[in-house]
Amino acid sequence: MNQIVFNADVGEEAGFDAQIMPYISWCNIACGSHAGNEKVIQKTIELAIENNVKIGAHPSYPDRENFGRKSLMLPYGDLVNTITDQILLVKYFTEKAGEKLHHVKPHGALYNDAVKNSEVAKSILESVKNIDKNLYIITPKDSKLSYLSNDVLTVKYEVFADRNYNSDLTLVSRSEKRAVIKDPMEVFDHVFRMLSKNEIRTIGGEERVVNFDTICVHGDNPNSVKILEFLKNKLTNTDFIFR
Repeated sequence: MNQIVFNADVGEEAGFDAQIMPYISWCNIACGSHAGNEKVIQKTIELAIENNVKIGAHPSYPDRENFGRKSLMLPYGDLVNTITDQILLVKYFTEKAGEKLHHVKPHGALYNDAVKNSEVAKSILESVKNIDKNLYIITPKDSKLSYLSNDVLTVKYEVFADRNYNSDLTLVSRSEKRAVIKDPMEVFDHVFRMLSKNEIRTIGGEERVVNFDTICVHGDNPNSVKILEFLKNKLTNTDFIFR
């Protein structure tokens, strides 16, 4: 039997965190820059602890107006500082609650930029390295962040259950109509192909090989709870252990 490690972006005030937590293994908590605040962070940490979910920080560009989904041209030092401050905030409240921070996963445009932009990837790596070298980094395989981090930190490769992919395995832009997969059956087909064949079918219909350690369901997807419930039901009688 193969265990599936599901993760979700939470603490973004989407309203589904309590329902999502029982279905996931790791959570990525917004650090207040694209969503959330200290009160939300603490509440989300409590939910994670109640459900035995590993706690991660989900730093972003400081851009609440665009939910962290717009690339910002920040000086390198400023970017390092804001990422560091965000991670430390979640780390502080996690330790205050008696737990340890488990991982760091960038959010939105910061996540996407770290796939191809070495300077952005370096800024994330520097922030995490200076805080705690035992923290995992979550990023796609073959991203700039994965290459730079491999000799310094432990990298966990990620794929997305509810996002479509381009032929180069980048995510389809959210400006495109088919970027987000909302139908639970479509998500299951997408996920089961990953699990059983280590493949993704791209938006253009090509088959691409993928390697991954964890699968993300976005916490702000309106159908996130239905998707996770559906996945659990469909995967129950397979060779894969949910959570």
